[in-house]
Amino acid sequence: MSSGILSYEVEGHVAFITLNRPETGNTLDNEMAWTLRDACERINQDDGVRVVLLQGAGEDFCVGTDEPRDRVKGAGPPACRSASAVASILKPVVAAIQGNALGHGLELALACDIRLAADGARFGLPQVEAGLVPHDGGTQRLPRLVGRGKALELLLTAATIDASEARRIGLVSRVAPRAELAAEARRLVERMAAMAPFSLQFAKEAVNKGMELALEQGLRLEADLYFLMHTTRDRTEGITSFLEKRTPVFEGR
Repeated sequence: MSSGILSYEVEGHVAFITLNRPETGNTLDNEMAWTLRDACERINQDDGVRVVLLQGAGEDFCVGTDEPRDRVKGAGPPACRSASAVASILKPVVAAIQGNALGHGLELALACDIRLAADGARFGLPQVEAGLVPHDGGTQRLPRLVGRGKALELLLTAATIDASEARRIGLVSRVAPRAELAAEARRLVERMAAMAPFSLQFAKEAVNKGMELALEQGLRLEADLYFLMHTTRDRTEGITSFLEKRTPVFEGR
C-alpha cells in the first residue's frame, strides 16, 4: 500500500511505515494523518505482522503538522491524532528517527515503544512558542518517559535537544551514525519478528497497562498474561525447541 505521502510495506513479519513528504520535513497534514490511521488499523487486523518500523523519508523524521493550513481549508481536527493511532497498535513499534523530530513529530515518536536515533537528529516540543500546547500525547507520554521535571523543562522552554542528550535522559534508547541507522533498525525489528508474537504483545500490554495500575494490580496482570501464554502453541514450540537444541519457529498460535 502506498499513497505517495505515506508508504506501507510488509516484509516477512515486519510492517514498514514511511512518512513520505520529505520536501516539507514530513509534516503531517490531514491526508497523511488519515492514511497513517488506516495503516495502523490494518496492522492490528493482520496476524502476519509482528513488529512495526516507523520512519521518515529524506532528511527529517517529522517536524510538525500543517495544522494552520488544514484549519483554513476546513479539513477537520489537526492531523487526526496521529500519535494516538500509532499508540493503538497492539504489536511493538520501533521508530527510526533519522532526522529532526519536532512538535507533532516528536509526539509520533513518543507513541512508539522503542526509539532509535541518528546522531544528527534533534528533538523538541516547541508548541508553546506558537501559543499552543501539544495535543496528541506530548504532555502525557514525555513525563512518563523522562520524568516530570525534565518534561516540564522541555515543554515550558520549547527547548530543542540533540540525540546525545535525548539518549542521556532516556528519550531514545540508541544513537547511531545516520548512515548506519536504517540497517541497525532493520536488524532490531527482524530479530524481534523472529520471537513469539503473543510474547511480544503480552509484554507490551503488561508494561503499558501496568504503568497505570498499583504495583499489586500490575503484578496480577503480569501473572495472568504469563499463564495465558502457556495456552499457546508457541509456548509449546519454545519448550520443544529448547529440548531439541534448535531455533524455535513461532507461528503466532
